[in-house]
Amino acid sequence: MRDADLVVMGFVRGAFGVRGWVKVQADTENTDSLFDYPQWWLKQKNGEWKAFTFEDGAIQPKTLVVKFEEVDDRDVAEAMRGMQVAIPRELLPKPPADEYYWIDLIGLEVVNRENIVLGKVTDLMETGANDVLVVRGETDERLIPFVSDYIVDVDLAAKRITVDWGLDY
Repeated sequence: MRDADLVVMGFVRGAFGVRGWVKVQADTENTDSLFDYPQWWLKQKNGEWKAFTFEDGAIQPKTLVVKFEEVDDRDVAEAMRGMQVAIPRELLPKPPADEYYWIDLIGLEVVNRENIVLGKVTDLMETGANDVLVVRGETDERLIPFVSDYIVDVDLAAKRITVDWGLDY
């Protein structure tokens, strides 16, 4: 499986118990949404992706605990610490109109209405009221609310976001 075919949804925090369970930090809107997928892909230490079959799971405070069919030993589970967890992009539901997966926004160029490049999206933040784009330029960083007042257009094909945002904001 190639990186481009997968969407990273979290990472393994370490082992949980002695029977091969792992703790997973999910970077998803709904923490337990990963349980909907029967197969998870984990990025191995050598950079290759390997499929694991989801057997069971539970929600713990701030984390998931997961049992994979292929893992029955604490040492093996502990060796998985730090591995990224991904799901094939083709299995993700298509987002509604004017909604985007964060992973699809990271790396996009951000320009304002005057076509001045402000930088690239390096991250997004959830603030409660709305999401915020973290845009890094050559010499500065801008935080732009991801709301219709400021977002003019998102063109995934062109890898560009047009914003109503001045250089001096």
